[in-house]
Formats: sequence, C-alpha cells, structure tokens
Amino acid sequence: MPSSQPTVLVTGGAGYIGSHTAKELSRAGYRVVVYDNLSRGHRWAVRWGPLEDGDILDEERLRSVLVKYEVQAVLHFAALIAVGESMQTPEIYFRNNVGGTLSLLNAMRSAGVRRLVFSSTAAVYGTPETIPIDESNPKEPTSPYGDSKLMVEKILHWEGVCHALNWVALRYFNAAGCDAEGETGEAHFPETHLIPAILEAAQGLRPACPIFGEDYPTPDGTCVRDYVHVTDLADAHVRALRYLEQGGSSVALNLGTGDGYSVNQILQAAEAATGRPIPVDRQPRRPGDPAKLIAAPGQAMQTLGWKPCHSSVGNILRTAWAWQQRPKQDAAV
Repeated sequence: MPSSQPTVLVTGGAGYIGSHTAKELSRAGYRVVVYDNLSRGHRWAVRWGPLEDGDILDEERLRSVLVKYEVQAVLHFAALIAVGESMQTPEIYFRNNVGGTLSLLNAMRSAGVRRLVFSSTAAVYGTPETIPIDESNPKEPTSPYGDSKLMVEKILHWEGVCHALNWVALRYFNAAGCDAEGETGEAHFPETHLIPAILEAAQGLRPACPIFGEDYPTPDGTCVRDYVHVTDLADAHVRALRYLEQGGSSVALNLGTGDGYSVNQILQAAEAATGRPIPVDRQPRRPGDPAKLIAAPGQAMQTLGWKPCHSSVGNILRTAWAWQQRPKQDAAV
C-alpha cells in the first residue's frame, strides 16, 4: 500500500498515550496505522488511521502488517502498565512487555524496519539516588513493571549494536491530562491513575479515591510525582521520530517538567478545579511505589528541542475534568 506520506505503525495506539500520539503524528503529516488487540485499548480511540487488530506476541501478524503498509518506523506503546498488578502477576508483565517487544523486533528486522520510538518509564530508576533524576541515575526498578521496561531498553541497545536498529526510549514521569479537543482521553478499567481516580470520586462514579501511604519522607507524607501532560508526551514522540529520521543516535531520555507535586497537593488542586469536595480512602503504602520521582528533563529539551508547554497542573486538571464529564456513550468501548 504505497503512500506519499511516511507510514508509521503505532502499537498500542488504541490506548491513552498511543491515541494522543497517533493524533499528533497525523497532524505532523504521517500516515498512521494502529496495531492493538483492544484488550485494554478502545476502538473509539482509533481515529487517525486504520486499525489492525492483533496481539503484540504474534510475530507473523506484526510482520504482515509492516509489509502490507510499507511501514518506515514504529512507535511502540503496547504494554501492561499497572505497577500494583505487576507485583501480583510479574510473569504476565515479562511475557507481554518483554516477550512482545522481542516479537516486534523480530518482525521489524524481517520487514527491514530500522527505526523505533519506545514508550519507557521513570519506573526504571526505582528509588532514585538524587532528585531531580537525570538519565545517569542508577537503574534499579522496584516493580516488575519497571524491570520489564528496563529489560526492553537493554534489548534495544543490543538490537542496535548487533542489527543496526535506531531507537529512542522515552522515560515518562506521570502522564496526565487529556486532549484539549476532547477527541481522545484516559479510560482505564479499572482506573488506577491518581488524577482520573480523583475525578471519578468528584463525579460520584466511585465512593472515594484511594490514597496509598501517608508516611513517606516527603513534606506532607504522601508521594511526590512529576506530572506531564499527555499532549506534551505525544509531541515528544513526533520529535523523537524526526530526530531518528535526521540521523540522530540512539538514546534514552526523560520526559517530565522538573516540578513535583504531592498526592495531597493534587487532591487540593482537583477540589479547586472541580468545585467539589473529593472523598478519599487513605490506605497503607502500595508495594513498588518510591516516595519521590521528579525529572531532570534537560537532555530531552536539548536533544529533541522539546518543551512541556501544556503541563501546568491547572491545565492537566482542566482537560482531564472536561474529558471526565463527557457523556459516557462518547467514550464507550
């Protein structure tokens, strides 16, 4: 299927960050093909190109899709992402996140595709030695989820050395917010991310938002995180792809703002944004959660010319709240 537009495959493109990135890729002039098995993504989120239904572990299906569309690069989001779930079923995370990436890389090699942008995570750092966290910080994950992503980064390194793969791994801090136009948004079932869980509680869709831990070594005892708007993350993926197209060297980069907010601070900001009291259920610490994660994003800014323009807490909450209040049939699976 030849096309005048460069064609990219977005694995996991029916999910939260993948669908936002598909939109930004389309805006930037790319032809987008989404590959997703819809086990945790949504058909309604595939709006910027065709959907190829398939599992990330199905190497032959992946190869056939790459060949069919003459794909020139892959943006790889397909993964399981819940830290708590990974602590309960680590074997599923390693099979899907690591095994699935191996299937993809084998298919790419067979189809002659040599560019990959990988959705990684700040969870590769575990409990950091220094704050803010730069890319040289030791990688010691505290969850199977984080370890699965670090394993993939190591595989990408050797795939580059041995098979000339060119790649960028983008280590997100806390993805948050929703598309300002309301075309796609966050919809996990069950929802485990803090901001949408808070907003569900504000809307009365759950009795209370769970807050895990009040005894961390932080100013108010709750975890501190660096929140980056999903639209800024999507922009970084487009920039990373262009960087590779221009001959950039393989690299892993942090995506964050450099500012940290505690769970209690986000809760207070959400009450101000919604104008509603938000009930919470305070629980013990959740296994695998470090006390504080704040990015040093300077390398991504320098390498990609990237800047988090949409990532104020106010804008994150405004866009997420607007999405949360949409009629539910608009966000049906």
